[in-house]
Amino acid sequence: MDELYVEATFLVSILLMSIFWYIKSSLASRERRFRDILAGGTDTTSTTIEWAMAELMNNPDVMMKAQKELSDVVGLNTMIEESHTPKLKYVEAVVKETLRLHPAVPLLVPRSPAQSSTVGGYTIPENSKIFINVWSIQRDPSIWDNPLEFRPERFLDDDDENNERCDFKGNYFHYLPFGSGRRVCAGVPLAERMLTYLLASLLHSFDWKLPLGEKIDMSETFVIALRRTKPLFGIPSPRLVNSNLYM
Repeated sequence: MDELYVEATFLVSILLMSIFWYIKSSLASRERRFRDILAGGTDTTSTTIEWAMAELMNNPDVMMKAQKELSDVVGLNTMIEESHTPKLKYVEAVVKETLRLHPAVPLLVPRSPAQSSTVGGYTIPENSKIFINVWSIQRDPSIWDNPLEFRPERFLDDDDENNERCDFKGNYFHYLPFGSGRRVCAGVPLAERMLTYLLASLLHSFDWKLPLGEKIDMSETFVIALRRTKPLFGIPSPRLVNSNLYM
């Protein structure tokens, strides 16, 4: 009982401190913090969906496989619902492959060790700022077969060791789009559901093609999030049999 009381009062203290900070902080400081929170949950998601659509339009055979799965699971006479997403294994693999090639935050959030340590023969002083280059790890040819190829099947093949081990929790250090450990991205459960649902909705409701004569520029711009250098333009055409579903 005493432990529960201590834990409760500790949490209350944190809440009271956050309220105190909010009252004392300047408007500009509050705006910066809220902007960070908003960007962390929206900018990374939209960037990942844009990369997924770029890869799919660049690989129409992969898009056809994803749409076939959607036709089989959902059908073309109804809209997709969140309850369908656990059955969309290929679409989920497309999301995983997109995050492998284009991790939303390519260097993750920096870490700082509390004490000096030696890793692989290198001495890391305490309080150093450490970045983990996930972009490079997930394209390493010693880990991934044909790493620059967009192939969602690598997460579905029964004989591929990446199939079961690569989840979004960071337990497999060859695949860390959301980081790992106690400070893994707090939004993983939301992102896992949201990315599959959003991408599935776009593919289920529409066929997609590029403007006439246009080629996809897959060049990247490294900022906090891994963005496309040039915006993606696609032409949608209705795919569902009942036009009233678009109303």
